[in-house]
Amino acid sequence: MKRLTQYFLRGLITVLPVVLTLYLLFMFLAWVEDAALAVLRPVFGDFHVPGMGLVIAVGFIVGVGYLVSHAHVQRWLWFVELPFTNIPVVKSIYSSLKSFADYFTPTGTEQKAQQVVLLRWPGAELELVGLVTRRGMQGLPEGFLPGDRVAVYLPMGYNIGGYTVFVPASWVTPIAMSVEEAMRSSLIAWMARSRAPAGSAPP
Repeated sequence: MKRLTQYFLRGLITVLPVVLTLYLLFMFLAWVEDAALAVLRPVFGDFHVPGMGLVIAVGFIVGVGYLVSHAHVQRWLWFVELPFTNIPVVKSIYSSLKSFADYFTPTGTEQKAQQVVLLRWPGAELELVGLVTRRGMQGLPEGFLPGDRVAVYLPMGYNIGGYTVFVPASWVTPIAMSVEEAMRSSLIAWMARSRAPAGSAPP
């Protein structure tokens, strides 16, 4: 009975991520299809081809990306964002989400400064994995310590959030890892997969 329970738990752990991923993908596709039907029904009536909503959504996103790649369109985008950047509560939510999204923009102006690092302070063996989000204290209000310092974002495991600390640049050591890999590993608390030795039978 104990072995059967272990097999069940292993099977559940293996199947659950796949099922949840497929379920979320199905829900997204269903929502896109419904939205496409609502937009196209006044024009095409009941005509519908499965997958048409996804094609329209991808085309729309690509089109928006193409437009905002031009400087003159970005200037007009400022007017669109105006309500979202001035209403008190909406401003906080929108600014936070936009800053987080801009952080992962491949062509963003700050991308070169973003780096995954190990944070160690002198005399301690504790290591923290973080993301350098700022180099230097220029532009910050008075009160921060002067010198060659960096801002390091420390993401939290199993949570959307983290802490930002300002430390001397000598405390951080770059590591060969992309921002996406570091965020993904931090989200699951750097959990390691246990691997059984080759040829060994499961307990």
